[in-house]
Amino acid sequence: MEQQRPVEPESAREPGSGQESEQVTGQRQERERPPESEGVFPPGLTARVELTVTDVDTAQAVGSGDVPVLGTPRVLALAEAATVAATARRLPPGMTTVGLRVELDHRAPTPVGRTVVAQARLAKVDGRRLLFEVTVTEGTTTVADGRVERVMVDRQRFVDRALGNS
Repeated sequence: MEQQRPVEPESAREPGSGQESEQVTGQRQERERPPESEGVFPPGLTARVELTVTDVDTAQAVGSGDVPVLGTPRVLALAEAATVAATARRLPPGMTTVGLRVELDHRAPTPVGRTVVAQARLAKVDGRRLLFEVTVTEGTTTVADGRVERVMVDRQRFVDRALGNS
């Protein structure tokens, strides 16, 4: 794994150098701005993941209903897994993507034993934001479709903030 580049002191920074300052308890702390996604992720990028539905994937098991069919939370997780797969090999060192927004229509039930396929296609890149169109199918039936928006972030900074270490 590559190490992050050291940040130059403020006096050596040039405007537009891709770095920003962040005020932290009265001290200036230099932080690198995450790279823009446009050069890293070309629109049209795709990935797919499959799932054979088992009892643990049902609405009954995940607490989203009382029927023994693929639960909506599992459909969503599968769609998100496809978006993660689409970006995984192209991420710069130290970066990751995190979910920001989801729109998902769960259109058809899928019984235990059937296989569903989630397909994600990167439709739009806006700075660090990635908008995916997702579909989940079982054979020729559309089980779900929608959009998933992710944002590229510095992995360590994200985890530090989540743990209150920032």
